[in-house]
Order: sequence, then C-alpha cells, then structure tokens
Amino acid sequence: MARNNELKHRATRAIIGHAFFRLESALTIALTIILVFLFPTPFYWWKWWYWLALGIIGEVLVVYTSITDEMTGRKVVSDMLRQEFNPGDIRAPEYRQRVEKALEYRQQIEERTRTSERGLLRDHLADTTAGVTDWVGNVFGLARRLDRYHGDPMVQRDRRDLPREVGELRMRLQREDNEAVKRELQQAIAGKEAQLANLHKLQNVMEKAEYQLETTLTALGTVYSQILLIGAKDIDSGRAQRLRGDIADQVAALQSLQSTLDEVYGLPA
Repeated sequence: MARNNELKHRATRAIIGHAFFRLESALTIALTIILVFLFPTPFYWWKWWYWLALGIIGEVLVVYTSITDEMTGRKVVSDMLRQEFNPGDIRAPEYRQRVEKALEYRQQIEERTRTSERGLLRDHLADTTAGVTDWVGNVFGLARRLDRYHGDPMVQRDRRDLPREVGELRMRLQREDNEAVKRELQQAIAGKEAQLANLHKLQNVMEKAEYQLETTLTALGTVYSQILLIGAKDIDSGRAQRLRGDIADQVAALQSLQSTLDEVYGLPA
C-alpha cells in the first residue's frame, strides 16, 4: 500500500511538472509577458496587471486539464515508469526485451482499467491490479541482476578456470613431499573449492531467476487476460479476490528471490 501511495504521489508530481512544460503552458507564459511589456494599456480603462491575471488563469487551466485528462496521465505515468525501469540500462537483448514486454503488459492492464465502466467496477479493477507496478519493478530488478551476472567477466572467468586450477593443485599436492608446502597447497585447494562452491550456488540461484523471470512474464499475460474477462458481475465473486491474491503472492516471491540474489552475489538493489 505504501508503495502504491508513493507511486500516486510521484505520478501527480510528474503530471504537474509535465503541465508546466507543455507547449500550451509555454505559449501562455510567453504571450502574457509580451502583452504586459508591449501592450500594457490597450484601452484607457485597462490595467497592465489584467494581462497578468488572465495569464495566471490560463496557466491554471492548462495545469488543471493536464491533471484531469486521462490520456495525458497515462502517457506521463508510462514515461515515468520507463525512466525508472529503463530497458536501455540492460545490455543483453534477451533481458531488455523481457523488460519491454513487462512494461507493455502493465500499460495494457492500466488502459483496460481506465477504460472500464466508471464506478465500482473501475475502482475494483484499480484496487485489484495495484500491485502490477511492483511486479514490473521486480521483473526489471531480476533482469538487471541476470544481465550483470552474465556480463561479469570475472565470474565467467572463474567459472571456467577454477576447476582446472583445483585439479592442478591436487596433482602438485600428490607429488609434493615437503610438509610445509603440502599445508600451503591444502589451504589453497580449500580456498578455491569454497570459491567454486559459491559459484555453483550462484549459478543455481541465477538459473532459478531465469525460470522465474519467464514464469512471471507468462503470469503477467495471464493477469491481462483475466482482467479482460472480469465484469461487473465478478466484483463480489471469488475471481477478482483470487487475482488480487495471486498478484500479491507473485510480488512477494519476486522480492524474496531478489533478496537471495543480492545476498549471494552481493549486488546493490
């Protein structure tokens, strides 16, 4: 709930900011300045500050129409989320495409909710799908972590070289007859084996993340299909409640997996 409230506040700020940078806003401000300085008293009864008052009223109307216009709101929120969950931050094309797909699903779900019948149905759909943005954020987080992992040259080098290095050290240990050197070799082998075990654990977690990422995109598509089927008659049925629970469960599972990835790999959120 806190996340959803935060998103609403950010969306409102983004829409207001967009309103002040619209072409209509710039023209209103520019025209007001021109009239105040070049035509301060076009009539004997006119006061220069009348232009200023009209300009302020015009600017308020521009902001108001921006806030209340649903098309503008959808575009601003969509752009805001694309900046936050920017697919361009991900280098690997396969993960970038998955983030793009998740953003498209969110946009379609949002559009379906906004274009549904006004009243209880729309409010219920909005309530039911409130966690989808968190869901998309977690998809982006998984894709970014997988992208870093597969693009990390040190990890890939260690996965390739460590088994060979351990084998070579074991062969040296078998040939060595100096006890002090043997102890050093045993410590080196233990260290590399521990590192290799961590790499195997990391690889297993990343494979789970790959599977979870694909499963999540499929689930997003399923949610979109279910949203299309939900009508006014389903408000009090179990379908909408189950859908809301599924979304919440999926968000919790994704967040748990990301925490595991960060713990194993030491990635920042």
